[in-house]
Amino acid sequence: MNQSATVDVALIGGGIMSATLGTLLKELEPKWRIRVFEALPEVALESSNPWNNAGTGHSALCELNYTKEQPDGSVDISSAVKINEQFQITRQFWSYLVGKKVLPDPKSFINPVPHMSFVWGEDNVKFLKRRFEALSKHPLFVGMEYSEDPKVIYQWAPLLLPGRQKNQKIAATRFVGGTDVDFGSLTRELFAHLEANGVDLSTDEKVVGLRRSPEESWELKLKRTIGGSRSRVRAKFVFVGAGGGALQLLQKSGIAEAKGYGGFPVSGKFLRTDDLALAAKHHAKIYGKASVGAPPMSVPHLDTRIIDGKASLMFGPYAGFTPKFLQRGTWFDLPFSIRFGNIIPMLAVAKDNLDLVWYLITQVLATKRKKFSALQEFFPDADPKDWRQITAGQRVQVIKKDPKRGGVLQFGTELVCSADGSIAGLLGASPGASTAVPIMLDLLAHCFPDKAKGWESTMKKMIPSFGRSISDSAELTKNTLSSTSKELAIA
Repeated sequence: MNQSATVDVALIGGGIMSATLGTLLKELEPKWRIRVFEALPEVALESSNPWNNAGTGHSALCELNYTKEQPDGSVDISSAVKINEQFQITRQFWSYLVGKKVLPDPKSFINPVPHMSFVWGEDNVKFLKRRFEALSKHPLFVGMEYSEDPKVIYQWAPLLLPGRQKNQKIAATRFVGGTDVDFGSLTRELFAHLEANGVDLSTDEKVVGLRRSPEESWELKLKRTIGGSRSRVRAKFVFVGAGGGALQLLQKSGIAEAKGYGGFPVSGKFLRTDDLALAAKHHAKIYGKASVGAPPMSVPHLDTRIIDGKASLMFGPYAGFTPKFLQRGTWFDLPFSIRFGNIIPMLAVAKDNLDLVWYLITQVLATKRKKFSALQEFFPDADPKDWRQITAGQRVQVIKKDPKRGGVLQFGTELVCSADGSIAGLLGASPGASTAVPIMLDLLAHCFPDKAKGWESTMKKMIPSFGRSISDSAELTKNTLSSTSKELAIA
């Protein structure tokens, strides 16, 4: 490519975030020149890969960590409502793309799978019942079921009961409108559409430097991963959607808004089985309660995964630690991310999260038998010969400044935008992929405020609830869920 070439938008990273932003911008500004840079040979090989994430379609239907128990015993559902509504916004955009044949077959990336929560022990049962009572009153969670009856729970999920102590106190909730999402397939389909419409996708090309140029654009320094040849390109706007690699690129940009951020990498493993008989008996995503001191991403779950039309089961994750920020990163990612501006926040987080550090140590040192026993708490009759271990995607939790504590460890995603709106990046992890569309809408509002009025009519076509809260009325909620379920063939 010509050394002096300039594009309107540069997207760094070939995952679901860049794919989503690129697709939105192509609908809003069809004439803009967009270029995508991915360091790996293909898109969707890191966190967007289906075997690197739980593929839940995070909507807080089953994830207990989104509903915190308060000191008075009540359950705060505000986070669950927010995340569910964000997923509904994402679903509306997918429905729009299916209607336009951009996504030709919704079953290639989204399939109906009930979402369940399952707990044991008297205190956990009481919590789950209070959670159900709080959520089931909200329009987004209408239809959620609750039971403490083993016969009913067996009908919902047959693998959970055989081999379990008959006097064990158990409870479960179920929401039949849950989904399984293959973000790898979705990402590939979105990029195929973008390439067919003039977007230049460069794989095996890594962005190794970023600097503001005198021409009020960004100069990207590029290096081919095969051969090592170097080049440069200028972009009027840059999005850093490189997963765990985003922090270091934002630091290289020198923007003030990135100062003070650090990253805490957490690795993990899953157990997987492709046994057709087991997959046929279990059609659900079932989440339990996290161990004391465990990070939210380590909440145990037994999932149905539907990838390339084939059902498999996955259990985990088992947390671990590595200084790598990407699955294909380097052992120097963590030390090279340390800056003068983020040392204090990182030290504060280390001091305040000793229980997390100890949890990770115990997970790393756990024997295979102990790890398998965690699966048997869900599925008592599980046989080790039916399962194999796979490596999960790498997650980098956000560390940020805090005026009172020096620094805090944040679980979730963090959008970092420069003051002039010329560059933005995304840090953090779950529930990122499921909330990709609302995150990108926030980015567009912050970085392109002068375009908001002109884009409004197109926005409302893509996302009918745009400008409104879906949960403002029961009627709007019902209509939104019904229309997207029909379009996505998950009714």
